[in-house]
Amino acid sequence: MDKTKEFYSISEVAEHLSVSIKTIRRHIAAGTLGSIKVGNVYRIPKEALNNFINTYPDSKDPNVGTQIRYNIMGEKEEPGKTESSTSEANSHLPNWVDISKEWKKPKKSSLTYVDLFCGAGGLSKGLEMSGMEGVCGLDWFKEAGMTYRRNFHHRHVEGDITLPEVKKDFYDSVKKGLKGRQLTVVAGGFPCQGFSMAGNRIVDDPRNSLYKEMLEIVKTLQPEFVVCENVVGLRTMLNGGVERKILADFEEAGYKMNVTTLCAADYHTPQKRQRVIFIGNRIGAKNYHPKPILTKEQYKTTGEAIADLMTHPEDPAFNHVPTKHRQDMAERMLALPEGQSLYKGYSDAWKKCPWNEASCTIKENHGGVNIHPKLPRVLTAREMARLQSFPDDFIFEGPKNKQLVQLGNAVPPLLAKAIGLAVRKAYAEKKNEEK
Repeated sequence: MDKTKEFYSISEVAEHLSVSIKTIRRHIAAGTLGSIKVGNVYRIPKEALNNFINTYPDSKDPNVGTQIRYNIMGEKEEPGKTESSTSEANSHLPNWVDISKEWKKPKKSSLTYVDLFCGAGGLSKGLEMSGMEGVCGLDWFKEAGMTYRRNFHHRHVEGDITLPEVKKDFYDSVKKGLKGRQLTVVAGGFPCQGFSMAGNRIVDDPRNSLYKEMLEIVKTLQPEFVVCENVVGLRTMLNGGVERKILADFEEAGYKMNVTTLCAADYHTPQKRQRVIFIGNRIGAKNYHPKPILTKEQYKTTGEAIADLMTHPEDPAFNHVPTKHRQDMAERMLALPEGQSLYKGYSDAWKKCPWNEASCTIKENHGGVNIHPKLPRVLTAREMARLQSFPDDFIFEGPKNKQLVQLGNAVPPLLAKAIGLAVRKAYAEKKNEEK
């Protein structure tokens, strides 16, 4: 390593310390190795490297080397900044509300929503089912956009949210769709790969910047409520640092937020899919999360959801096209016990769904990785749609492999419906107070 240089690349530091590049990235993310961002590239200052070497991990002198700390977005943290207090943390705990009486036939309302990173429209469908009116969806995935436009009557903008021309098209579409009305909800599940438990949790994952785009859109559109959904692993990333960052950012923008983890099976979805849900508002309302409707003993099972499709003829128009496997592969699938994976080392991939329980999580994959409990094949797109709680008249566009990706990425509509009903209760309660 050239000791005359003032800044070093990640690879140079990794080579000098005889560790992997991933290890260096993790130290940058954790704030134990100072860095600066030049464009989209991280550089480690010579002084920060010296401090790292001298203080981590063996130094017993707490006064040696004051390290620069960066948050998950690569932004420098303020000196002396401390973790939130217990009382502050408790202020973000969920407020539960009973939605069971409104569940069967929600009345139409004047409340409006837009859906960012909307994919095929699972979140949009659920909010629509809760009685809200869609204004616009936004996503870059071509086939998902085809599906969205087929199943919804409101506008869909296809493109990269980071591009000014796409953002302008989106803003113009929202303004036109609202027709002078107030926007009630900005909802969205910013791409989770940069935060996922399965990833390396690195500070410079470019997908993390999409979260910032959602925050910018919220600040621009000023909706009354915000709903964010993501993978459960986000809550433990950097010892809760990512969650605290999101809460702090939205509160700085004027939105008091509450957060918790919801299980889709609690709301009539035949799948034990868990998602972390942030709900916030700027109108002084009490943020509500939907109280579970079903107990675990009442969960809808895989068999109840897809049994009739076992004898359903192949039907591409209905997204029901069974995969044809090699004989040896089919035999292995048939012999596989329920709840187990076909391959060692994969806890959730190529897993056989239990017949008499709610399904395991439907996964995003080009070839399908959820095995049918009774038949020697993976699930069809329509079977996956049933387990995701999409209605049968919701048709997915594109080739089969793209349909499966759309389904694996989708928010279960019935989970989104429950969230929509909780937001409606919070909104109604606030308006009644004002009256």
